[in-house]
Amino acid sequence: MELTNTFTLTFLLTTFIFFLPVLSNPPPKATPFKRMLALVQQEPVILKYHNGPLLKGNVTVSLHWYGHFTPTQRSIIIDFIQSLNSSSATHQHRHPPSPSAFSWWQTTATYRGGPCTLTVGDQTLDDNYSLGKSIKTTELISLASKPKKTSNSNKIHVVLTASDVEVEDFCMNQCGTHLPGRVEKGKTVYAWVGNPVSQCPGECAWPFHQPLYGPQSPPLVAPNGDVGVDGMVISLATVLAGAVTNPFSNGYYQGVESAPLEAVSACTGIFGKGAYPGFPGNVLVDNTNGASYNAVGVSGRKFLLPAMWDPLTSTCKTLV
Repeated sequence: MELTNTFTLTFLLTTFIFFLPVLSNPPPKATPFKRMLALVQQEPVILKYHNGPLLKGNVTVSLHWYGHFTPTQRSIIIDFIQSLNSSSATHQHRHPPSPSAFSWWQTTATYRGGPCTLTVGDQTLDDNYSLGKSIKTTELISLASKPKKTSNSNKIHVVLTASDVEVEDFCMNQCGTHLPGRVEKGKTVYAWVGNPVSQCPGECAWPFHQPLYGPQSPPLVAPNGDVGVDGMVISLATVLAGAVTNPFSNGYYQGVESAPLEAVSACTGIFGKGAYPGFPGNVLVDNTNGASYNAVGVSGRKFLLPAMWDPLTSTCKTLV
């Protein structure tokens, strides 16, 4: 499968390759995004709007858990998505704590069309590994299709694979992806993110693990004590931001359609101010356990979220 979203690399990068949905017409080229380990983008970042529709308003995120995830692991992912919702963020606090995951997501509202509110929808558990523990990229299609599909085009179907599931090109070229697809009466968006903890933490869980190549600064302590799932949150944040701002390959991106840099992938490697190659930036540290974070969500859950391109300032915006 052809990889896209390529740009000059200085250090080892992590790529996220989109899987192809079943379409009546020939499928488009795969459109992955890349999270480069330890690389701070030096050239000016300008994401051009290509006149296509974005996902705005209420967007449902359906989750398909493939393989074994503990209840705690699932709660980290679910809490992250719920933390992006204003009503969830303010349910326990009159004002969301600062810096908040919700304020990070609000940057997507500055893209054309206004705000996008994510809610967790259908969930399915496949801890019996119905397709085995070695999956081809094309087989992700059937997994993403298992949550019930409706004519609602404002829906993202996300497949999350466990740490013992080998997905084609996982670690070598990808950690997660998103790609447009079709339902009976409209369009939808598919996505996938894998748990890298036992296969490639240096590629897909940085900065919570030392990178395989490049500057070897000490890794940060994962905010939820799970290197793999906290790494998945970074990948999922990248996927979701790209999915709502460039859902059908004609939204906001830099470069050509076959190789776009999107809302977060254009700002790869940056988590706080002062980021430079090998250093994710100045982030907050929890005094109780030494964990690094830059966003607070529901139930006081902490996350480390990547910078996102802000169309109002044409810069990569960080929370801290």
